[in-house]
Amino acid sequence: MAGKPTIADVARAAGVSKGLVSFALNDRPGVAADTKRRILAVADELGFRPSLQGRALSTRLAYSVGLVIARDPRLVAADPFYPPFIAGAEQVLIAAGRTLTLSMLAPDRDEAAHYRALADDRRVDGVLLGDLRPDDPRLPLLAELGLPAVTIGPSGDPRCSSVVVDDVAGVRATVQHLADLGHRRVAVIAGPRTLEHGARRADAFRAALHERGVEPLIVETDFSPAAAAEVADRLLDLPAEHRPTALVCGNDVAAVAATGRAMRRGIRVPLDLSVCGFDDAEIAQWTHPALTTVGTHPTRWGAAAAQALLDLLAGGAPTEVRLEPARLVVRDSTGPAPAGPAAPGPAPSGPAPA
Repeated sequence: MAGKPTIADVARAAGVSKGLVSFALNDRPGVAADTKRRILAVADELGFRPSLQGRALSTRLAYSVGLVIARDPRLVAADPFYPPFIAGAEQVLIAAGRTLTLSMLAPDRDEAAHYRALADDRRVDGVLLGDLRPDDPRLPLLAELGLPAVTIGPSGDPRCSSVVVDDVAGVRATVQHLADLGHRRVAVIAGPRTLEHGARRADAFRAALHERGVEPLIVETDFSPAAAAEVADRLLDLPAEHRPTALVCGNDVAAVAATGRAMRRGIRVPLDLSVCGFDDAEIAQWTHPALTTVGTHPTRWGAAAAQALLDLLAGGAPTEVRLEPARLVVRDSTGPAPAGPAAPGPAPSGPAPA
């Protein structure tokens, strides 16, 4: 056959109409199972691949799903969560003949208007919704726009599917680990409370430390390594009797930044200071010392979220998918608490707890 095979070539070889070929390729009802198998086999034998643009016109589908990240692009660039999450989602979507439409919106952009444009222009068939917020206004907006959605984390909205990892399990395991090592002065460099997972993890750290009789010092940041480095400097400037013996950071790049600040001062990790991260990014195992952190498996999370959205688009009911709980990965950046006062006295002026 000269040139690229067409739908007419498939129809001719299968002995059916072009319309029936279109129905079979787009998985639409009205095609007998044996006929559909024959058409798909002929298409595969001829090397026919339907035009995505043509399929979109015939089915009124975009064959794309959206992911809108409304953060300062500099923060996204340093975030170790989204690259593996996107990689996991893309593997599932590409196998299903879909694409991912990624948008990064700076804080001054109108997020609601962007979602409306995605729906009005039929650029996406549904969305993956991350960075959930308390009383998230995007949930009723997406319902109004008729865009199926899968939330990354629990939303409590019965109109959406969600993919959930119990990150509190990782928080409690981290506190248990540090307490077993004798740490009684623990500071948490947390994410912003404007994000549900930032607030949930900070509250979980506070509760778990209180259970251990440790007065927690929790400082809110924007998850960036620059902010973590600044907070680490302030914490390490405290008098010795109040200085934390362990730092827990909201993500792994923040933990790397805090470790660097400590070592620059001659503070040895983990002999003088233990440091923990969160997410178990690829970099965590290659730092020196290798980073103790909490694994949330972003690649699996992305794949599960993409599959949950495909199931919704195929007519499935909204559901909650629970992945394995977050688990502590102990490496070399944590060790026994150094000798010193067993508990802090009244805290001097310093970082304000979240």
